[in-house]
Amino acid sequence: MTETLGSTGEFGLIAAVTKGLSTGEDVLVGPGDDAAVMAVPDGRMVITTDLLVEGRHFRQDWSSAYDVGRKAAAQNLADVAAMGARPTALVVGFGGPAELPTAWALELNQGLVDECELVEASIIGGDTVQSDKIVVSVTAFGSLDGRQPVLRSGARPGDEVAYVGRLGWAEAGWAVLARGFRSPRAVVEAHRRPQPPYAEGPRAALAGASSLCDVSDGLLSDLGHIAVASQVIIDVHTKALTVPEPLQAVAAATGVDALKFVLTGGEDHALVGTFEPADVPEGWTVIGSVAEGNEERPAGTVTVDGSPYADETGHAHFRS
Repeated sequence: MTETLGSTGEFGLIAAVTKGLSTGEDVLVGPGDDAAVMAVPDGRMVITTDLLVEGRHFRQDWSSAYDVGRKAAAQNLADVAAMGARPTALVVGFGGPAELPTAWALELNQGLVDECELVEASIIGGDTVQSDKIVVSVTAFGSLDGRQPVLRSGARPGDEVAYVGRLGWAEAGWAVLARGFRSPRAVVEAHRRPQPPYAEGPRAALAGASSLCDVSDGLLSDLGHIAVASQVIIDVHTKALTVPEPLQAVAAATGVDALKFVLTGGEDHALVGTFEPADVPEGWTVIGSVAEGNEERPAGTVTVDGSPYADETGHAHFRS
């Protein structure tokens, strides 16, 4: 007989997912009390949260529970890195139907654990509840290690725009899955499990990044957040962008402009930021420039090769 959440029960599930969890030196009190306690040596902590809803952010016929766990952790850990911080811990809220196999929840938990191990972060608590569909809420914490946070509002005219990580792979994977296919496998796996360049966030901060953001909604959309917050113009130079072969293959099969995947595809969680030209870290690719606003192009604008982008710039919730 398959064990389900109904037969396992809330406290049985909590005991199962917390059994054997290790905690790092930043954790003073881990799972088991009403709240966890974290050490914050310089008095500041980076905190972010994201929500995944079945049918909206993942589908069980497209992704395994393990994939969902990796993705849920990754999108939060990437937000911490995008502040120039070092991820330290997660708390997880989980809701699911009583008839959901307990094994699914345990597999999800293993995905969370394994993604956290990449950055030596700890899972320190959370909550479980019965719900009509699967919902996963993750809150992540990070340490600035004595540095100032890198904000979206710091871009300056004369800066260069650079990124590190993958762009468009997850979106290409979604396009493949939405048509009932499973190849190219590389883009399908990118949709299921992003690979954020976590270490590059603190590295960019140390290099002197003036602004930083993770690419969760699309390159143009997320650069738009920087442009608005910094009240500057950002221009993206398409000649500096490359379109990997798997994306070209998906574009040819689906009739989509391959460059669109790179410009507007989200959920790869690459990092994009602005730097003085001499400060761009090795391994980052310069793809644009920052300038002051003017009558023709007001501050807060993102252009592509000097012109407005004619299509949607990326994902937005609640768009009708």
